[in-house]
Amino acid sequence: MAKYARLRERLREELPTVSLHEALPASDGELALAHTPAYIRGIAQGTLDARAQREIGFPWSPAMAERARRSVGATVQAVRQAMAGDGLAANLAGGTHHAYADKGSGFCVFNDAAVAARLMQAEHARRHRARGPLRVAVIDLDVHQGNGTASIFARDDTVFTLSLHGARNFPFRKEASDLDVELPDGCDDDTYMAALERALDELAQRFEPGLVIFLAGADPHEGDRLGRLRLSFDGLEARDRRVFDWAWQRRVPLAFTMAGGYGHDLDTTVQVQVNTYRVALDYRARWATHRPCADIVSATAR
Repeated sequence: MAKYARLRERLREELPTVSLHEALPASDGELALAHTPAYIRGIAQGTLDARAQREIGFPWSPAMAERARRSVGATVQAVRQAMAGDGLAANLAGGTHHAYADKGSGFCVFNDAAVAARLMQAEHARRHRARGPLRVAVIDLDVHQGNGTASIFARDDTVFTLSLHGARNFPFRKEASDLDVELPDGCDDDTYMAALERALDELAQRFEPGLVIFLAGADPHEGDRLGRLRLSFDGLEARDRRVFDWAWQRRVPLAFTMAGGYGHDLDTTVQVQVNTYRVALDYRARWATHRPCADIVSATAR
């Protein structure tokens, strides 16, 4: 948990043009766009049974429930900011892709990408009914498959779920994304980038998004305790640059979240994340030239 505060401090010190804002909590109504009412109540009231709580991976407390809401709220704020014309925004936390509609898992309570995607679709429908549905691409580059996200959108052709992940890593029972790319243990920079390029090409052929949500996990890094891949700092920076460029070339607004990262050395994980923000600022400058507006906005769950 300490990585979130450390990342915030690094951004304040090293990248002062990143505009930091407090994350607002997601409401029950917003959460219900992707989660069942019974599960939302269980988190709010602390009434989940012991098995369900164990699957999440940490104990319930009022602070835990509040943080889960704010982590979703931060992604909602970031996506809304990107869609409003800024083009690019972020959540210092988020990427909780193991959360299903009716349960949490793998340190994920609510699925922030799913809630944000559905909320933006609802807002788009109210404002632009004649234009058809907002189509959302979730590009999940955390080292673990986004099983919860895949499950939530399994029968929704307005959301395309793409996941590049370790074949032999958690979750061991995976769900079917619209496009899954499994990577071998020890996957290096070149192998990863070739797989990403093929995946983005297929995404472009099959789907035209009006919004991208990017899970920029730090856990493919070679120094991660749980990742099992061997990407370098340079490899992860190239990954980020490729995703930002893919969206920029199509002028598609993009919001990104930090997702996983469990380095043997916490500073290594935070450095991967700081590097992601450096690349983002390069592309944010392009958006500012394309349409003048404020600096990149990052909402943080405290």
